[in-house]
Amino acid sequence: MNERLKVGALIWPQFTEWASVKSMGIAAEREGYDTLWTWDHVYPIIGNPNGPMFEGWSTLVSWAENTTRIRIGLMVGANTFRVPTLTAKLATTLDHISNGRAILGIGGAWFEEEHEHFGIDFGSGFPERLRWLGEALPLMRGMLDGTEPTATGPHYTAKTVRNLPAPIQKHLPIVIGGGGEQVTLKLVAKYGDANNVGGTPEQVAHKEEVLLKHCAAVGRNPNEIERTVGIGNVVIRDSAEEAQKIYAAQFARNGITPLWENQPVGTPQQLVEHLAPYIRLGYKHLICGFSTPHDEESLVRFAHEVRPALERV
Repeated sequence: MNERLKVGALIWPQFTEWASVKSMGIAAEREGYDTLWTWDHVYPIIGNPNGPMFEGWSTLVSWAENTTRIRIGLMVGANTFRVPTLTAKLATTLDHISNGRAILGIGGAWFEEEHEHFGIDFGSGFPERLRWLGEALPLMRGMLDGTEPTATGPHYTAKTVRNLPAPIQKHLPIVIGGGGEQVTLKLVAKYGDANNVGGTPEQVAHKEEVLLKHCAAVGRNPNEIERTVGIGNVVIRDSAEEAQKIYAAQFARNGITPLWENQPVGTPQQLVEHLAPYIRLGYKHLICGFSTPHDEESLVRFAHEVRPALERV
């Protein structure tokens, strides 16, 4: 895979004000980021769940209206929240609002508390939710491609469902989040235009081996699947000590203890050394998390000091 390095900005939508979420999305486009993401959750998912949280699809629509170039999606959508036919319709409408910049991000979902409180079916466990995702993916792909798919369950049903107008993009991409080795990565091999995994370089390398085996088993060319990796929470300053202080304050704001380890927190050179192994693995779409209180300086410095150095790796 010889594709160029891409960087995405994943803007945290919890424990913040709307003006800051909107501003960070606009800043990501201004600073040359390729993709812009937020979560699909209704309660804060990291730290204290009893706090403010903005809804994902509404956030994407606002960003689409306030940008012109950057690609936009959920990292990743909760399949349980909506029937897949509606999800495909939402992605299609976003594609028109953004003039062809939508990405459909989807995953099995995992946060039980928000499902219980909002009255959303959580299923019997992760295996069942992955079976639902396996049903949903061909239905969404068919709608995006205009094939008027039919589904007969057991969980989802649809009858020659039309999706008009069609997306602006000839092939609106689906990103599948998660690194489950038995099911999720097999779904990536069958239906994904991109994956999203996280972890150490060693963990990501292992997931890559599993994905390649699944691709071989289903007859999929792995070069058709874009590799993306969530790199964690980015904080950049001139000294590691200053960066760590800001990082600790962010996580205190969100009620997160203990601090996450092995995060891209430090000087620009430290981040380059930390992230270079992912580039060498072929994971050339880095998704940078930006916690709250939002730190625009780190967003800017990653684009102008870290990215150019990684492009030379």
